[in-house]
Amino acid sequence: MDLKMDNIILGSSPAARRVRHIVEQVADTDVAVLISGPTGAGKEFVARGLHHLSQRTGKLINVNCAAIPQELLESELFGYEKGAFTGAHRARVGRIEEAEHGTLFLDEIGDMPLSLQTKLLRVLENNRVTPLGGGEERRVDFRLVCATHQNMEQKVADGTFRADLYYRINVFPVSVPGLQERLDDLPAIVNHLLAIRKDRNKAKEPPQFIPSAMAALTSYHWPGNIRELRNVLERASVLFPGKPVGAREVRDMLLPQTASVTQQNKEEIDFLEDALDSLADIQAETTNKQTNGHESLFSKPGGLNLRQHLANIEAELIEAALIAADGNHTQAAELLHIGRTTLIEKVRKYDINTNSPKAISA
Repeated sequence: MDLKMDNIILGSSPAARRVRHIVEQVADTDVAVLISGPTGAGKEFVARGLHHLSQRTGKLINVNCAAIPQELLESELFGYEKGAFTGAHRARVGRIEEAEHGTLFLDEIGDMPLSLQTKLLRVLENNRVTPLGGGEERRVDFRLVCATHQNMEQKVADGTFRADLYYRINVFPVSVPGLQERLDDLPAIVNHLLAIRKDRNKAKEPPQFIPSAMAALTSYHWPGNIRELRNVLERASVLFPGKPVGAREVRDMLLPQTASVTQQNKEEIDFLEDALDSLADIQAETTNKQTNGHESLFSKPGGLNLRQHLANIEAELIEAALIAADGNHTQAAELLHIGRTTLIEKVRKYDINTNSPKAISA
């Protein structure tokens, strides 16, 4: 399989480049790797990259320790002999043996019960596995890659994860950053995911995210990371195939995350996002040398101070957002798709009066 390094973790940010560099260094070894990072950040892609860039000739076997009931996880991993328990009408090879000469990827390793941790440690120490109901050990050869979104050091301290197993699986740690930590990569990720979807659905054109929409996506905090972004793009592809998508459409798709904004302010919200879309259109038209009615902006001697002009627009939009949100900084920040701290900094920067009758700070 041809796996490009760029597909392991997309983007050109320092964080993305760092992960790709680490994967290149460790892929061609047999050391155990522990991938950590928030849920939905793309840890499975890193595991896939580690396997396909290695010299391992066997399969990549995925096991999600959190998705399988604890009472079934042991038989899933170790396999079982016929008659090992009620319902075991025939023998079954476990996932560990299926990973022979390949890679065993244990996702959410932090959810593995203590009793099973002991048995996994024994396998790693002896390179042998014993199926349930069988007395004969079988030699195994696999590379172990684990992943977690939890603080494993804390789990060890709490006694919910064995320290000796932790040291076994954490020979080479790889930290995958959340999307919030590399928002500069978001446009590249969006384009890549849309291209994949287009290849999968050849009859449909992907939606076209205009600059204001991309700015809204970049301003969002993405608690669900790449997984959440993929869901938003799926919705956009269904609702707006081949059509332009602006900041308002992005807001509507992210509406559950901004539910604290009251319905009575919807008109003000729409006004603000229409203004953002209009500003993006002006920027695009200026780039293409198509002023289309904006010639008056350049009629004064010396032309237009673009930086100051955009700053004035930004200040007006922030003031309008504060009024629309009744002076509540958190809601105003949501209207503008920026962080609350960023909003407060800009209020200070532009010396916006938040103590007026219409905009009282909260």
